[in-house]
Amino acid sequence: MAETVITKENFENEVLKSDIPVLVDFWASWCGPCKMIAPIIEEIAKEYAGTVKVGKINVDDQQELAIKFGIASIPTLLVFRGGEVTDKLVGYRPKEDIEALIN
Repeated sequence: MAETVITKENFENEVLKSDIPVLVDFWASWCGPCKMIAPIIEEIAKEYAGTVKVGKINVDDQQELAIKFGIASIPTLLVFRGGEVTDKLVGYRPKEDIEALIN
């Protein structure tokens, strides 16, 4: 399963009501580090399919969500468990760091 595009319209169902942890990537098309981390996020989405949901939020299109979660730098990765933010990573990170976040 590939990443899910998250919007303010589907945020509650896809993230807050998810039965499994959700890794949310806040990104933008013009962001260099976001482009660097994208293939890693895609890999994690495939490898953890069924155990972790991976969502992507474009901060330019979804400013309301970016503001709600205090996103000041991108990429920012948030992990939601049971509708709550449990972990956060800011900036480009290697795959091992992201895996440690969701495990």
